[in-house]
Amino acid sequence: MATFTRSDELRGAEFLDADLRGARFVGADLSGVVMRGVEVQRADIDAPWLLDGESFLRVNGVDVIPFVDAELNRRFPGRADRRAGDPAGLRAAWATLQRTWAATVERVAWMPAGTVDVSVGGEWSFAQTLRHLVLATDMWLGRAILEIEQPFHPIGQADASLETEGRDMSTFTTVTPSYAEVLEVRAGRVAMVSDFLATVTPELLSAPRKNPHAPEHPETVLSCLHVILEEEWEHHRFAVRDLDTIEAEPDV
Repeated sequence: MATFTRSDELRGAEFLDADLRGARFVGADLSGVVMRGVEVQRADIDAPWLLDGESFLRVNGVDVIPFVDAELNRRFPGRADRRAGDPAGLRAAWATLQRTWAATVERVAWMPAGTVDVSVGGEWSFAQTLRHLVLATDMWLGRAILEIEQPFHPIGQADASLETEGRDMSTFTTVTPSYAEVLEVRAGRVAMVSDFLATVTPELLSAPRKNPHAPEHPETVLSCLHVILEEEWEHHRFAVRDLDTIEAEPDV
């Protein structure tokens, strides 16, 4: 199978009667793509930033974004509160989110041994997902909100984008930690967010902060907390999706 990487220039290309069956697009920028008279049966699109900003995704002339958002809120009770704007709402949103995660961790505990390390379709395993949430907390609470110079726990699951930003990747371990260690560190980071939310004030929520990935882009404490909540819900969705696949296809 041919592979087209970041260096390949396909922007603005036109595909006429091309056979793209089974093609896989990962991390690709498909914004502004126009499809006409296409066959899309069994197409599977996962766009974590689908709801960001003012945009649309039209299928046969219908913007499906509002329907996707409403359906995800139905499937994941409490998700709709991820944009809470006051201390009490944020605390309630975080509490609901962690009850949701606790139930999922309990589900995994009853699945076959080794489930936490299974990767579906090259995606992060359940253990790696929890490690990434450790990193997300360190990034958006530790670095952005608390402005700690080096907030990162070595267990955090980093991706290639951090190296692209020029961060010191030696901070992160190259040794796979035990699942018990992952759970312990994860619990500590969850407690950090809970402790912060316990005393946060409306005044602090409006305080300015820097985006940890792009310091020139202004944030507020509230917008940083929204990123944490968004990360938690999106990665929970990914985790549940893959757990469903593992249960349906044990040999995945």
